[in-house]
Amino acid sequence: MVASSRIVVGVDGSASARDAVRWATREAIRRGAPLELATSTLFEPGNYSDAIGLRIGAFTDPDVDAKRVLTEAVDLVHETAGVHRISLDTSLHHGSAADVLSHLSPLPAMIVLGSRGLGEFTGGLMGSVGSAVLAHAKCPVAVIKNGGVADGPIVVGVDCTAGSQPAIGFAMREASLRGADLVAVHAWSDLELGSVLTRDDDGPWANSDFAERTSLAESLAGWSVDYPDVVIRRVVVQDRPVRELLHASEMAQMVVVGSRGRGGFASLLLGSTARAVVHSVDVPVVVVPTER
Repeated sequence: MVASSRIVVGVDGSASARDAVRWATREAIRRGAPLELATSTLFEPGNYSDAIGLRIGAFTDPDVDAKRVLTEAVDLVHETAGVHRISLDTSLHHGSAADVLSHLSPLPAMIVLGSRGLGEFTGGLMGSVGSAVLAHAKCPVAVIKNGGVADGPIVVGVDCTAGSQPAIGFAMREASLRGADLVAVHAWSDLELGSVLTRDDDGPWANSDFAERTSLAESLAGWSVDYPDVVIRRVVVQDRPVRELLHASEMAQMVVVGSRGRGGFASLLLGSTARAVVHSVDVPVVVVPTER
């Protein structure tokens, strides 16, 4: 599928969706990218064949609420953009919002969702729609709770496999675009601290820690050449990845994770770490599809 540079934000009139619109507007301006406001309704427009069954309301406009939501979102975009010029489009779809957003064509550069909402697009934090979009979308998906720390770093979770490379690349581009530092977090064990290995200076923990630090450095090496302007801070811990990412997010403006990490079941399209981070972290989280 041919990708485009546009940012698509799902809107439903909720406060959370409005936060997503504001964030997506600022991102579109930052990138010089077009912005698309998308909404969906499960009602199909009526046609004259409905008159046979004398269906009540068959010829009223079933899209009136969706059109109102789009109009309000357009006003919010212009209010947020202020004096900045922005290329803006709207789209009204019929059918499941999860299906609509997961199969956009051409493929957008990013999909933006609020964390909670009223209707199909953002019906509950990580509800059925959000989970489906995060699992099936072929482009990065940003989930917005609030704006994060404006001058904070970009935090990326790295599992030191090839699958984390797309997330690293996205995070590096964001850090370069924003003039921000990058904090690369690698938690090399899902076990509780001290449950298996001790912290002896010359024991197995020290050897494993050195190996994991080397793996992280190697995972980042090529990206450092591509983005020499980005200052990288490497964090390697023997800890649960979600806990360390949550800690790192406290002063961050964005957290980036891959949709799937090492381990787990390949049939699960959204990994446990990505799911838990979206639930737990308060700043914008971007889930980048893992190449498999």
